[in-house]
Amino acid sequence: MDMLLEVLRIDLLAKLALATVLGGVIGWEREASGKPAGLRTNILICIGAALLTELSIHFSTIPDGVARWDPARITAQIVSGIGFLGAGTIMQARGTVTGLTTAATLWVVAAIGMTVGAGAFVEATGAALLVLIVLIPMSWVEDWIETQRRGHIVRVVLTEAGNVDEIFRLLEGAGLMVRQESVIKGREGEKQVTFDVRGSSEEFRAASAQLQERSDVRAVFRS
Repeated sequence: MDMLLEVLRIDLLAKLALATVLGGVIGWEREASGKPAGLRTNILICIGAALLTELSIHFSTIPDGVARWDPARITAQIVSGIGFLGAGTIMQARGTVTGLTTAATLWVVAAIGMTVGAGAFVEATGAALLVLIVLIPMSWVEDWIETQRRGHIVRVVLTEAGNVDEIFRLLEGAGLMVRQESVIKGREGEKQVTFDVRGSSEEFRAASAQLQERSDVRAVFRS
């Protein structure tokens, strides 16, 4: 019986089962949010990290007389491998970077798996709960902040003497996030400058008031 238990390694199976549960709950949240690294990906990463950590510890405790292994070698490679996977989830398009949260989640899930493999079950479970708190309630906070910083297209008509860079700095100085889209020359040397602007209503009002006070600004339109 003892030999059978030794072959089955019940403790290792328990670690892998816990890794499956912890990786699964985090992966479920990612799947529900429509992220590319979802349920299966997070489970596999957590199981793999736990298994490799267990192996690294097992190799380092081989009885004397046999070559020993450094347990840090395998665990260090886990971190490198997850960095490679995380980089694959990050995308950049038109100045916008996406996937950073997904990459960070994969990194933390691997750390949780390593913690399980090291036998620190309570710490791994607590870390998984903290990750869920960050991913779920904090996403609501981010959504609320986003609603406070609505995006608008602002068109400013300048006289011939108007300075586009000064208008750009004025909008940024009001606390707005600004990206210049285009400059179109009109009649009598006028310039119509289009900005993609994001910010709160108070910031828009402050910026509009400053624009209307300028002698080189003929009109301001916001949509």
